[in-house]
Amino acid sequence: MADEVVLLDYWLSPFGMRLRIALALKGIKYEHKEEDLTNKSPLLLESNPVHKKIPVLIHNGKPVCESVVALQYIDEVWNDTAPLLPSDPYLRSQARFWVDFVDKKINGYVKALWTAKGEELEAVKKDLLDCIKLLEGELGDKPFFGVETIGLVDVALLPYASWFSVYEKFGNLSLEAACPKFTAWLKRCFQMESVSESLPAAEKLYDYVVQMKKKLGTE
Repeated sequence: MADEVVLLDYWLSPFGMRLRIALALKGIKYEHKEEDLTNKSPLLLESNPVHKKIPVLIHNGKPVCESVVALQYIDEVWNDTAPLLPSDPYLRSQARFWVDFVDKKINGYVKALWTAKGEELEAVKKDLLDCIKLLEGELGDKPFFGVETIGLVDVALLPYASWFSVYEKFGNLSLEAACPKFTAWLKRCFQMESVSESLPAAEKLYDYVVQMKKKLGTE
């Protein structure tokens, strides 16, 4: 019997994007169900009764909630291809540390860079670049955070990194000049179809921000 895999998701969610990348890397076929977050489906509310949030991975009728938990579940269940975590316990611990860093540090800058103004914007830009430089130090001369192949840290970070072209336009930020190794990593990842086809096009993200800035009066 074939696995039945369903992803409850929303196109703009960086957490959902993570699962889309991981499923693509593993070559897992799944049914994608786009949620209306203003009118959540009964399936979502039933599958994630605690947080009532996307994404939810449903595997053979069993829901797995929270993106990092779901990423590790995917890696453990479909463990015969494209491992996201290394076998060495210490390296696994370090990967989990940096994923936690991404969620606690990078996540907060997604909206701030196109809503902040003046001195607040400059402070946000500095903080973001400081965080990226720390990640760049961890990357070093490796092609990916997963060393030779894309891994858990790459997958967790890529949805945020996909916004960087938008950040540069609205935040007057030159990431390539400040963090060339990080920019090279991003380009390397986007050469992979499993990554580029799992994330929204930069133009779609840009249009979304333009509309939100008009709505919020922050043009």
